[in-house]
Amino acid sequence: MADRQERSGQSPDAGDQNRAVPPGVNPSIPSPARMYDYYLGGHDNYAADREAAERALSAVPSGRTIARANRYFLMRAVLLMADQGIHQFIDLGTGIPTSPNVHELAQAICPDAHVLYVDNDPVVTAHNRAILAQSTGVRMIDADIREPGRIFDSTEFRELIDLSQPVAVLFVAVLHFIRDSGDPQGIVRAFTSQMVTGSYLALSHITSDGTEPGVVTEIQNVYARASAPAVFRTRAEIGAFFTDFDLIHPGLADVTQWFPYGAVISAQPAGVRFLAGVGRKL
Repeated sequence: MADRQERSGQSPDAGDQNRAVPPGVNPSIPSPARMYDYYLGGHDNYAADREAAERALSAVPSGRTIARANRYFLMRAVLLMADQGIHQFIDLGTGIPTSPNVHELAQAICPDAHVLYVDNDPVVTAHNRAILAQSTGVRMIDADIREPGRIFDSTEFRELIDLSQPVAVLFVAVLHFIRDSGDPQGIVRAFTSQMVTGSYLALSHITSDGTEPGVVTEIQNVYARASAPAVFRTRAEIGAFFTDFDLIHPGLADVTQWFPYGAVISAQPAGVRFLAGVGRKL
């Protein structure tokens, strides 16, 4: 895996002084996407992101490990779905690019695979568009997943995705940034209701089941100062996203249990429970 390497001994504001700030970005407000980038050891973040991430890591020392496990889950899910003949992928809440990306994984198995990335973070959009400019069969939409209609109506979607054929939709570590008032179940249904039999849904989400209440509170407090909240849901609530889908082994399981990462850290306490699953539409 060509994942990012963790940094150590770096000052909180190192590298920020000469960094250009994309339009629409307030670097003083932590961004979940940039905090996740920091957990993975990336450099596309600002002091406020790092400070917030460190507060989260003080509550969950294994946070970097969990972030890497989630990344491994994404990789495993894409490879699994591509191996089943899926050549259309919609990655919702893409996050800052970390190689290997969805299109790199999918196209390694299916060279003509199409991948549509969707995110509303200006830093994510700027980086993805720069990286994807030379990529065939790959597009980026600057859109909010809470507005599915805008995504469906986009030129990029219409040119790239054919919903009469099986498609893979990914909600990896994104729905827990949507409040209940944002209707996450409705967001997922907007996509799954249009997916034909044989399509796939991949999803990961933090859960309150098995997570210490004090940790839940601390993480919620950290993200309350960010541009999106951290919303913990029960296993039953997360499982409901997979209505009309047949879960693939190991089912809706802790993200650390998805091969190959489970063998590495299965004996270590996670701190925060993070559930993940891949389902095939019936």
